[in-house]
Amino acid sequence: MAEYKLLLPSMGEGVMEATIISWLFNEGDSVKEDDSVVEIATDKVDSDVPTPVSGKIIKILKQKDEVAKIGEAIAILEVAGAGDEVANQPQEPKSVEEIKTDLPHADPEVVKGLEAAMESSKSSGGFEGSDLYLSPLVKSIAQNENISDSELQSIKGSGLEGRITKEDILSFVANRTAPTPPQAVVAQVSVAATPAPASAAIKLAQGDEIIQMDRVRKIIADAMVNSKRTSPHVTSFIETDVTNVVRWRTKHKDIFEKREGEKLTYMPIFVHAIVKAIQDFPLINVSVDGDKIIKKKNINIGMATALPDGNLIVPVIKNADQLSLSGLAKAINDLAYRARNKKLRPEDTQGATYTISNVGGFGNLMGTPIIPQPQVAILAVGAIVKKPAVLETKDGDVIAIRNLMFMSHSYDHRVVDGSLGGMFLKHVHDYLQNWDMNTEI
Repeated sequence: MAEYKLLLPSMGEGVMEATIISWLFNEGDSVKEDDSVVEIATDKVDSDVPTPVSGKIIKILKQKDEVAKIGEAIAILEVAGAGDEVANQPQEPKSVEEIKTDLPHADPEVVKGLEAAMESSKSSGGFEGSDLYLSPLVKSIAQNENISDSELQSIKGSGLEGRITKEDILSFVANRTAPTPPQAVVAQVSVAATPAPASAAIKLAQGDEIIQMDRVRKIIADAMVNSKRTSPHVTSFIETDVTNVVRWRTKHKDIFEKREGEKLTYMPIFVHAIVKAIQDFPLINVSVDGDKIIKKKNINIGMATALPDGNLIVPVIKNADQLSLSGLAKAINDLAYRARNKKLRPEDTQGATYTISNVGGFGNLMGTPIIPQPQVAILAVGAIVKKPAVLETKDGDVIAIRNLMFMSHSYDHRVVDGSLGGMFLKHVHDYLQNWDMNTEI
């Protein structure tokens, strides 16, 4: 018999670690090749890890709620055949070069951040001699935010054995007090020092219920706070007459479902219009890195999707500009189904360059969506409502019942000014309002 290390596999570009949610087998259990043995979670999506070999689990190296790095051993299996025995310890994490080999198409900025984090770990000696453990992700955040060793030591970790988690360090950054410049200190000498009022504790009344945030809700909360802190949000609104869109969909939805076995929703039409507007204004399809603007080649549309548990996830339609309306409908239906049934792969939620959110699905007329970082804009579409509207005809103005919908476009004012953000929204509006009834599906 030989021992086999079960390693945490690559989870897609930009994902360098994962948290163990639960083991599906115990030590001593036998497993078959391709059996899912452990559930893991990244900051993107939950998934299972299958075993590539059959055997018996003789030691679990990473327990529930512990964090494992890509390429790190999480369990040891006893398998038939000859082979080198392994020690009952996790192997060392992969080097940057090894991870780059595993992820040949990784974003250069992701690799650069990983290199910086690992270099930071080396230069700090990995905090040897102390109990402080920092994952590569936490180290990267600490470096980007210029958090000193002494500040790191002051953070109370909520992870296993007091480890600092992503949520801990982001909370520290959000509440961090910037050092007072020397000149400000001098100016304050003559002023009586008055301590800042402490935040009042929330008082519980009889019958109040405390609900602990789950992991996904914490991730969403951190992402939203980080986005508002990073990007100065501006939102533009427009009301669009989508009567032609409604009539066109009504005409084709039954035919399409009978032919393709797929439902035809409004979402592929909206995405189609967004893609055309991005082609008109490619500087909406960018990210910001310090003082550099990264213009994206691919048009990957994120689609905010509500989950049955009340949380939110954003699967991504890759290369949406290369898909027909029929292709968009199929891709959207597939992603929405797998999102609601927890069958998304990590790569399904990565690489979005622009996002759409359908607040109209909840009967809302409009909203002010928050930009998913590192994108610079997001569009929200509201409910389609029948209203009287003024139409211009060759015989003069008339009032008619039309299908109207509000759209709201939030954008990052660091790089998207009102003219660009507004013109982009107007082009989406024009594509929808002037929808060609002869469009083929």
